[in-house]
Amino acid sequence: MGVRRWLAGVTAVVIASGAAAGCSAQHSTHATIDVDAPVALADQPVHVRVSGLRDGEAVTVDSHATDAQGRRWRGEATFAADGEGVVDLERSAPVSGSYGGADGMGLFWSMRPPTGDPDETWFSPGYPEAAGAFEVRLTVTVAGREIAARTVTRQWIATGGTHRTLTLGVDGVAGVLFLPPPGAVRRPGVLLLGGSEGGVGRRYDAALLASHGHPALALAYFGATGLPETLRDVPLEYFVTAARLLRTQPGADPGGVVVNGYSRGAEAALLLAESYPDLVRGAVLYAPNDAVASSFPGGGDAWTIGGVPVPRTAIPVAHVAGPVLAVAGGKDTVWGSAAQAQRIMRRLDDAHVTAAHRAMIYPEAGHGVGSFPYLPAGTAQRSPDTGVTRTLGGTRDADAAARSDGWPKALAFLAA
Repeated sequence: MGVRRWLAGVTAVVIASGAAAGCSAQHSTHATIDVDAPVALADQPVHVRVSGLRDGEAVTVDSHATDAQGRRWRGEATFAADGEGVVDLERSAPVSGSYGGADGMGLFWSMRPPTGDPDETWFSPGYPEAAGAFEVRLTVTVAGREIAARTVTRQWIATGGTHRTLTLGVDGVAGVLFLPPPGAVRRPGVLLLGGSEGGVGRRYDAALLASHGHPALALAYFGATGLPETLRDVPLEYFVTAARLLRTQPGADPGGVVVNGYSRGAEAALLLAESYPDLVRGAVLYAPNDAVASSFPGGGDAWTIGGVPVPRTAIPVAHVAGPVLAVAGGKDTVWGSAAQAQRIMRRLDDAHVTAAHRAMIYPEAGHGVGSFPYLPAGTAQRSPDTGVTRTLGGTRDADAAARSDGWPKALAFLAA
């Protein structure tokens, strides 16, 4: 696409100084920020370009966003403008800042909280069913003076998309259901399972998947009202109830669902694919375990089927009927998810499972290898109960790169 055509499709915001008083003639007094998608889904990259600068001029581009607690996060990068007075974030590597290397979305995922260790902190905007979107403000500063600014809106829910809270009393399961806009092509519903954190997790994933056309249910299976308090004696039949409900929703393919699990949720997803092949038509496994682990906290059984504990052995895969995608980080310090993902693939091969199966291993990423990209995320978790910090492995940079590469491939897997 030519430069003229690209510029014709963007909206520019310019802040010009009213007078040059107090500003050296050696520096620019105004600039233009061009963004190709001022309003876009939160998992979609945007192209940011700053122009109107001087050749070789040092310029700092900042990003700012406010989380659900009212804290203002900030990313920054200092560049040298090129010979045409332009800084293009996709091809310009910062001289210094909160990220390194040319990365068009670096200012988004590298934002840091105003206090605390960024490695122990996650950016949490309002829940998608409540807020719907959040804003990122971009500013350009030269010689300590702001000369341009604009706001980019990051949406969780596409126009026309809907959501509904599900309760045990009414629906038989607890979670939040997100549906695509009316009239969308029927696609497999996606049942999303979080890990040992409990409660209704994966809401943002579900909202984005629905925005891409997949009815999606972020399901709580313990740690919520009416459910087990801990990950202990959770019946697989509960997930079956959720999957059957999901495949009857508007826009859902009635043929079956895809189960998308993270960490301990991936363990449940693989068990469901093996135990209910007529219902589960595919599985996405983030940071997976290939064996049935004990309850969390430990000492008991995590899962039951037919009222009987699921044995703590390697998870069988001989009856898996749908495709399987496993995504893992080579520096995962929670457990060896990369080796476990590869073992799952070998077992599928040995069982002569004909459905497509693939492992995507990101060598430098940790347990935070998935799922959607461009949101600031840490690499360690501090327990609010014990105060103990558990490292997840990897780095913010490596995890961000893994999510940026892996998410479009996961969407393609679902579309296929």
